[in-house]
Amino acid sequence: MSNAISISSSVYTVSGTVKSKDNQQGVVDLHVLVYDKDPLSKDDFLGIAVTGAGGAFSLSFDVSKFQSLFDRRPDLYFIVKDAGLELLNTKDDVLKNVTETTPPINLVVDLANDELREEINPTPVAGWVGGFAQSNPAFAYPIPDLSSLPMLQNMANIDKLERQQKVLWPEFSWESEPGKADPKRCYQMFAPDISRLGYTNEGRVYSIICPQQGTVAPHLGTMNVEVSVTGNRGWADESDRSLAADMTVEGKIWFSPSAQNNSHVKRFRDHFLQRALPFPSNKANAIRVQTFKPGEPDQPIFPLTKGSTTAFPIPNFAQHEDISWTVGHLGVEIGPIVKTGVAVVDEFNQMVLDIFNLASGNMLKENNVLTWNVWFTAPELVDQQEWAAHAEKWRESIDADHGSPEGPGTIARYYDGTPFQPLKELLVAELPKILAFAEKHL
Repeated sequence: MSNAISISSSVYTVSGTVKSKDNQQGVVDLHVLVYDKDPLSKDDFLGIAVTGAGGAFSLSFDVSKFQSLFDRRPDLYFIVKDAGLELLNTKDDVLKNVTETTPPINLVVDLANDELREEINPTPVAGWVGGFAQSNPAFAYPIPDLSSLPMLQNMANIDKLERQQKVLWPEFSWESEPGKADPKRCYQMFAPDISRLGYTNEGRVYSIICPQQGTVAPHLGTMNVEVSVTGNRGWADESDRSLAADMTVEGKIWFSPSAQNNSHVKRFRDHFLQRALPFPSNKANAIRVQTFKPGEPDQPIFPLTKGSTTAFPIPNFAQHEDISWTVGHLGVEIGPIVKTGVAVVDEFNQMVLDIFNLASGNMLKENNVLTWNVWFTAPELVDQQEWAAHAEKWRESIDADHGSPEGPGTIARYYDGTPFQPLKELLVAELPKILAFAEKHL
């Protein structure tokens, strides 16, 4: 057995395994966050390892990550997560002063309440017929041309759905500081099993449900964001695990229920409602943001294609090759806000969008590109009634306060795993924006 700790020059490598309490089998695709316990200051984050075959993990880090005058050897503890669900935390059982003689690291997790694991379907259900992907030569790769198909209303054909692929790992990425020499790319997994691809036994796509997420602005509370699918067309081919679909979407932002108890939000809402003006207190009145195919502002239709994006490097913690059935990706460029035609409403909506971007790392900043790698579990049959209820619930009533169907997503992180934090000087600018609007209009 290899050492738990190996040291080469200034680099430490820590290795171990994560096994299930239930059957003592290794668990694949778990995040192992490694920390150095620091008694004098904030604990040092050393990085994220991802479990592979047999539950094995390994992480290397330089002594500069932890070493100080009073801290010569790392005191390690581990937090094990499945997406955003914490399964184990050994902070109260620290491995002190680890060396190459440190015994093997064997972590045991309880998966009993891990709903994400329960949703994983390793094998496609029977009933696949296929043929639609091959019905028109233009549909084929390397550049599928789906223009002969009409763009369908996304929720109008649920009665045609027979099979589905659930997106259990919807991985998003965007530049938190676009326009800078170092744009600081963020990576974040949204909530599992909100997103789904629905199609017929032959493989014609009729509905796509996209993911949603929330973010917190210190002075306004939690706001929800969704990239809502407005139209779709395409195909899925289970025989080679490929897909090709075109979509039109619209970004939407609205206040969660808890945010509406915020004193600023409540004041604005009451003012708007007294004057019969739309207020983004629900998805129906959400702030709407235009989207288009990256680099083509006149093209509102963009493709969902097979494989992961190659536009930028993807960290290990945002990949799921060892557990997913297949993967697709799409890119969406953010356009301007959709005007309502009411000056005060448009000014308010722009202010809220600006504050949302301060808190979220410019996720919906105009001209930023949001990229979505969707990792699917194996195909299942569609219960049309359940699909409609699922879509309706998360299409109309999603909010961050209510959580997600099969567990939480992850926080936003940079490539090295370091958590994203909004720039303090930007958050300082939030309150003056709110007060200036209030002074002008209330």
